[in-house]
Amino acid sequence: MTVRSWESAVGSATTDRCWWESLVKALVYRLFMVVLTVAVAFAVTTDTVASLQIGIVTNGLKTGTYYLYERLWERFRVGRWSHGDS
Repeated sequence: MTVRSWESAVGSATTDRCWWESLVKALVYRLFMVVLTVAVAFAVTTDTVASLQIGIVTNGLKTGTYYLYERLWERFRVGRWSHGDS
């Protein structure tokens, strides 16, 4: 009996996905998040204009802060230094 690892069942950790496929995936996800935020804001405020403003502003802010977080994380990436480094 052959035992398969989970990696062989779901694919390896490295993919053959192009950069533009990742970009499209990220943009579709962000669009979904905007719609979700607007829907929640509308449920709370019942004001269409305010809901759209909340959805657009918060998601723009989240996108910008995530970019900054990624850049900061890259500077302090875990495993970059060995235990002997000061």
